[in-house]
Amino acid sequence: MEVSVNSPVKKYHQLGVETSVEAASPHQLVNLLFKGAGDRIRQAQGCIARRDIEGRCKAINSCVEILMGLQMSLDHEKGSEIAANLDGLYDYMQRRLYRANADNDAAPLAEVTDLLNTLSSAWQTIDPDQIQAREPVTAG
Repeated sequence: MEVSVNSPVKKYHQLGVETSVEAASPHQLVNLLFKGAGDRIRQAQGCIARRDIEGRCKAINSCVEILMGLQMSLDHEKGSEIAANLDGLYDYMQRRLYRANADNDAAPLAEVTDLLNTLSSAWQTIDPDQIQAREPVTAG
């Protein structure tokens, strides 16, 4: 029987991610989601370079699911214009990811990466203590 070293390493990594998520504040969860989306895009870019169609599809679909989760968590009542703008942006990024997948094209992936980096940078400037002191801010 052959034992793979990667299996325990994957389990350990998965446990670390699950622990991070369970211990994270809502603000930190949004950061983790942005990071996860960026990771999936980098995976998709690598798959395009290697001509790994199945891997590309999985990575892009996973990123779309993350963006859909962020989109569904928007509070349109409290976030009004900001939530509406983010909703449109998340929708646009999903459409660009679908286009990248359909065309096997890395250019839309780079565009979505830039947009995610901008959102992530802006989100990181928010003081989580300020959020808890006031009404919740909607960004995710």
